[in-house]
Amino acid sequence: MDDLRNLTATAYAEVPFHDLDPMDIVWHGNHFKYFEMGRTALLERIDYDIPQMKASGYSWPVIECQCRFMRPLEYRMKLEITATLLEISHRLKISYVITQEGQAKRLSRGHTVQVAVDEAQKEMCATSPAILRRKVEAAR
Repeated sequence: MDDLRNLTATAYAEVPFHDLDPMDIVWHGNHFKYFEMGRTALLERIDYDIPQMKASGYSWPVIECQCRFMRPLEYRMKLEITATLLEISHRLKISYVITQEGQAKRLSRGHTVQVAVDEAQKEMCATSPAILRRKVEAAR
């Protein structure tokens, strides 16, 4: 289960006016909103999105996020957001690449790290729960 590179999902978005800053490009914080769209597509692919997480008794807060801004995202630009599962053993690490739809040039890239919290105990888990591993295996 070490090779997770084939577990990817893609989401699509068009940059709305309200995501722009005074310089007429996407405000840097909104990149994480686009990452979230990619993460949702990936979690749906493995059948472990928010409702399934809650039902399993775990929450998965983001404890780390990083973004490298490479080119500006502009109004009405059509985006392709690709999310790739990188790690699941002790944490859920997902990488993201945003490109303009149909083009290979990266506009931004980054990652997020989430950890499992046992909701009954309100404690962070030292390893990812078995439910995540089962969901990933089933999605292969």
